[in-house]
Amino acid sequence: MTEYLIAFNDEWVPEHTAEQIREKSTAAHAVIAEMQAEGVLIFSNGGLDRSTAVCGVVSVDGKPVVTDGPYVETKEHLGGFAVVDVPDDEAARYWAGRLATVLDWPQEVHRFRGPGKARGDGSGER
Repeated sequence: MTEYLIAFNDEWVPEHTAEQIREKSTAAHAVIAEMQAEGVLIFSNGGLDRSTAVCGVVSVDGKPVVTDGPYVETKEHLGGFAVVDVPDDEAARYWAGRLATVLDWPQEVHRFRGPGKARGDGSGER
């Protein structure tokens, strides 16, 4: 099995009423429950935006410099994500498609090597 990050950018989410957000949250939670029932969900969180950013960190002369919150000029913020462990790209696309459909905003799919998976171990890295 291979791990995938399915994520959306907060900037991709158009303005919604509180009722619309509640409806989409209910629909997304139903898809997440399906992921859990199928045994593919590792972790998810959909409540991220600019307000949840704790700090920014950059390297200056080889040392970390921490700033309060994200950079003011930053326009993109992670809005939410799900990490799934599925057999292949097609399965990851399926779950991303389910979320994109119920939320009606784009999702990105990223394949990655999960914890303890070394190169060449059959973890799906290409």
